Amino acid sequence: MRTVSRTFSRRGILGLGAGAAAAATLAGCGSSTSSDGSGHAAGSGGGNDGQGGDASAPQGKLIGDGSTSFTGKQPHQPGQPEPLEPGQTPPQFVVFSWDGAGEVGNGLFPRFLDLAKEHGASMTFFLSGLYLLPEDKKRLYQPPNNKIGASDIGYLNNEHVKATLTNVRRAWLEGHEIGTHFNGHFCGDAHTSVKWWTPQQWHSEIKQAKSFVQNWKTNTGFTDLPPLPFDYEKELVGGRTPCLLNQQNLLPTARELGWRYDASSPGGLQTWPTKLHGLWNFPLQAIPFPGKKFQVLSMDYNMMFNQSQNSTKAPAYNYPAWREQAAGAYIAGFKRAYFTNRAPFFIGNHFEHWNGGIYMDAVEQAFKHIAQAKEKGADVRLVSFRQFADWIDVQKPEVLAKLRTLAPGQQPTGGWKTFLA
Repeated sequence: MRTVSRTFSRRGILGLGAGAAAAATLAGCGSSTSSDGSGHAAGSGGGNDGQGGDASAPQGKLIGDGSTSFTGKQPHQPGQPEPLEPGQTPPQFVVFSWDGAGEVGNGLFPRFLDLAKEHGASMTFFLSGLYLLPEDKKRLYQPPNNKIGASDIGYLNNEHVKATLTNVRRAWLEGHEIGTHFNGHFCGDAHTSVKWWTPQQWHSEIKQAKSFVQNWKTNTGFTDLPPLPFDYEKELVGGRTPCLLNQQNLLPTARELGWRYDASSPGGLQTWPTKLHGLWNFPLQAIPFPGKKFQVLSMDYNMMFNQSQNSTKAPAYNYPAWREQAAGAYIAGFKRAYFTNRAPFFIGNHFEHWNGGIYMDAVEQAFKHIAQAKEKGADVRLVSFRQFADWIDVQKPEVLAKLRTLAPGQQPTGGWKTFLA
């Protein structure tokens, strides 16, 4: 069984919380997968690798070599979004997103699909294109500034490619968004890093990421799996760069391709979003870190770095306290937004068992806390980035401008009825 390698990068950010400066250490890494075999058995959707899926779902109109297909409107989508009425309290939007979105037999992809299904939630999965490309076809990948076939996250074996395909298919049919985490995940400061890619090189990377999704049947030779049930040219409207690097050069290309948002910015605040280069900027956010005077980025990797300084296998006696601290950070971020400015809350994750899997447990604990608030009557909406973009697109510019005046942790003067009168 092949173990997929990972390269981490370190770089600092500065976070500001509730109007005060706070050191929120480290920007996030991108996705990887590990093959340690530990994980949770899946519920609906098959065994612990998520294989099985929904073989009875219609295949629709095949596209290209039959790797993808058009099956009509995506199921399980919210109703038509409407602008806020005068004096109306904004909903609390929460987006859980996943970098890489590969399934390597540890059961993490189906685990969170099951969790979302149980609570009627949608998420965004930023798929790494290489996770659908077999290693014996790696020379099809020509990464900018790198050797042909190079990758800092390796390649999946055939069974894991199949498991990833099955879970991506299931995710879309259950209402989740499939974005992109691009391909080779090159970080750091070396000339090979995405940090130095030009807009034209980003265009090449995106074209290849699309191709690996749109031609997996040709590239793998698999005949025992149905097509992905979406047209990726239309489905792909946003992504997150490896290690949150080089958003500035990606954005012109993303705009040219008709994308609607980008989620690559590190160190954002819990405030209402703005647009950059015509795209919505949905950054990871600085949130309270229990027991610390600084804030932390709303991503599992950053929790891990602050707790174990980039060690993914720290001594186990730390795990219980770290798990609660990580879950507490997500919950604190949610509460701060919900009880004050109602800014959307963005969370980034990886299907990883870092430090004994405590961050997966922390994410699940926080997710359940937020979902229970919704189920008890709070106007909380667990959505994908694309669904949130649909909602914010129909809001009146003057209303959004007013919402942006609220800092993290700042309540509307006179309450929402007065503030948005």
